[in-house]
Amino acid sequence: MATQDAPPRWDLRMRQRLTRGEAAALGELYDRFASLVHGLAHRVLDDERAADGITREVFVQIWENPEAYDPKQGPLRSWLAALTHRLAVQRLRVTETAALAQGGEGSAEELERKVHQASVAARADYIVQAMPTPLRAALELAYFQRRDYRRTAADLGVTEDEARRRLRLGLQLLATAHDTRPSGTPPEPGGTA
Repeated sequence: MATQDAPPRWDLRMRQRLTRGEAAALGELYDRFASLVHGLAHRVLDDERAADGITREVFVQIWENPEAYDPKQGPLRSWLAALTHRLAVQRLRVTETAALAQGGEGSAEELERKVHQASVAARADYIVQAMPTPLRAALELAYFQRRDYRRTAADLGVTEDEARRRLRLGLQLLATAHDTRPSGTPPEPGGTA
């Protein structure tokens, strides 16, 4: 497992390849992370076209400035999520502020509430996507299929104690989506984001 001192080898190689201008590296990066980037942008903006635009913008930024990603600060996945979140929140603020300026309904407080809610939802989505498969599987059984911990244990083929542990850890990770950082602040690179 990678530590803060030793970034994942794939992340290091990808940054090197992008720095050399390898178009194939950008394609590989896009194939691996486009759905994550688009999903986070869509969660914040609730607009397919705007999410498409943010997705393009994220990959253009990494292509034009690959050294902006520092592997020592955390995984490339987290860095891309933070960049996506920041750009999507900026777009949401611009769009909503323009609507307010044109006499649209709402207020600055409502805008901040909307940004905060979108940020929490996007962060929760990212946490679920990034959590280890055993935790995610337990949460999906318990939440979507309404299984109790005993049935979850049976379905997963683990002990009841292990099922409870997985559910508890998964819920603890999800609870971090509601942290108290100011709205619009992206997840910390390399963090549990």
